[in-house]
Amino acid sequence: MIVCPQSVEHPRGSRCQRLPGQVVKMSSSDPERPHFLFVKVLASRGRLEAVTQQMGYHPQYLDSFLKTQHYLMHMDGPLPFDCRHYIAIMAAARHQCRYLVNLHVLQFLRAGGDPQWLRGLDFIPPKLRNLNEINKILAHRPWLITKEHIEKLLKISEWSWSLAELVHAVVLLAHCHALASFVFGCGCEQDDGLGGRGSLKPLSPGNQCFCEVTTGNGCSQELLRINRKRSLDSCMELDSLRERMQRIHVETEGREETRLLQQDREEGLSPLADTDGEVTGATNLACYTQDPDFGYQDFARRDDDQTQVFRVQDYSWEDHGFSLVNRLYSDIGHLLDEKFRMVDGLQSSAMAKRQGCEPSVFKRGIWNYIHCMFGIRYDDYDYAEVNQLLERMLKVYIKTVTCYPEKTNSEMFDRFWKQFKHSEKVHVNLLILEARMQAELLYALQAITQYMIS
Repeated sequence: MIVCPQSVEHPRGSRCQRLPGQVVKMSSSDPERPHFLFVKVLASRGRLEAVTQQMGYHPQYLDSFLKTQHYLMHMDGPLPFDCRHYIAIMAAARHQCRYLVNLHVLQFLRAGGDPQWLRGLDFIPPKLRNLNEINKILAHRPWLITKEHIEKLLKISEWSWSLAELVHAVVLLAHCHALASFVFGCGCEQDDGLGGRGSLKPLSPGNQCFCEVTTGNGCSQELLRINRKRSLDSCMELDSLRERMQRIHVETEGREETRLLQQDREEGLSPLADTDGEVTGATNLACYTQDPDFGYQDFARRDDDQTQVFRVQDYSWEDHGFSLVNRLYSDIGHLLDEKFRMVDGLQSSAMAKRQGCEPSVFKRGIWNYIHCMFGIRYDDYDYAEVNQLLERMLKVYIKTVTCYPEKTNSEMFDRFWKQFKHSEKVHVNLLILEARMQAELLYALQAITQYMIS
C-alpha cells in the first residue's frame, strides 16, 4: 500500500479553482521534504519503487501524486478494491508495462482478489470485461470514444455500470495509461525488483540512507529491523506470487505471443530492442488484452474523416470536466486539479533558458504538442511555436513516450537530452504524464456529458 501524506481538506465547489501562472516555490524546509516522503513509503512497503524515486526530484509533485493515487486505490469509492487493481492491470497491459502490472497483481491479491482472474480476461466477470473496449480506445485513440460506448456500459442489465462506477474506472484507466508513459519514459520499467529487463543505476538524489539524509544520523536499529522484516516479507510474497503466476499461466502458455510493432510513419521510429535483442514486450501479459494490433494512429492521418478536432474552448477541464468528475466521484476533481496545477507550477527556468524562451512558454509548448497529437486544439495558441521551441529529437522522444511508451528505453532518456539535468528530464516526463491523462479524461468526460444530456 502506498502511504498517503497528511490529508488536505479541499473546499467543495462546482468550479475548478485554478490559479493562472502559479509558480511553486520551495520553503526553507522543503529540501527535507522528499526524504520525509521516501521514509514514509519505505516504512510502509519495505522498498522504494523507481517511480517514487524519480518523482522525488520534484517533492511538491510527489506529494500531490501520492495523495491522488492513495485516494484512487485505497480510499472509499464506488468500486471494490480488488476491481480497482484489476482495472489498473488491464490499463498497464495495453502498453505492456510489466512494472505496473506486477505491482497491481500483488495488490490485487492482497485486496482479496480471485486468483483465477489473473488467468486473463476470459476468466473475469462480464461487467469488468465489458470495460475492455474503452480501455483500448482511451489508451491509443481516445478521440474515438462516443456516447454510444458509454450507453452500452450503462444500459440496464445484470452487468451494467453506474455513472459513479464508470467515472471511477475512467479515472483509473487514464491514470494508469499516463503512468505507464512515465514508467517507460524514465526507465522505471528496468527496475530489477519488479521483474524488469536489467537494471539502472540508482536515480535517487543520493545513495545514502534517506533517514541519514533527513536527520543527520543513521537509522535507528528498530527502524532498520522493521524495514528488513518488511522487505523480507515482501520478497517472500513476491516469490510466492511468481510461483502462483507460473501455475496460472501454464494453461495459457500456448497463446500466441502479443507484440505491438506499430511503425511511426511521421518520424520513422521503430520498436527499440532490449539488451538481448528481443522486442520490448511482455508475452505473459497477452491474456490481459484483446485486439493487440490496435494502437496509436496519427490523428492528422486518421481514416475516419468524421472525427472533429476537439476544441478546448468548447469543452475544457476547468469549466466542464472538473465539475462533472467531482460530482460523480467526490473530491477526486480537487486532487486531479491540484496535480495538474502542481506540474504546471514547477520551476523550470534553467530548462527554458537553454531553449531560449520563458519557462511558461516552454511548458505550454510541450503540453499543447501532446494534446495536439490527440486532436485537442487551443484556438489562442500559435502551433508554429512548437517547431521553434522543441528540437526534432525532443519531439521524437515526447511522441514516443506519449503514444508508444513500450518502445521507449533508458538509452533514449540518456541520449536525446544531454543538455538537460536529470531532474529536468523527469520534469518533462511529468508534463507528458499529466497532459496525456488530461487528454484522455477530456474525451471520456465529454462522452459521458453527451450521454447525460441526450
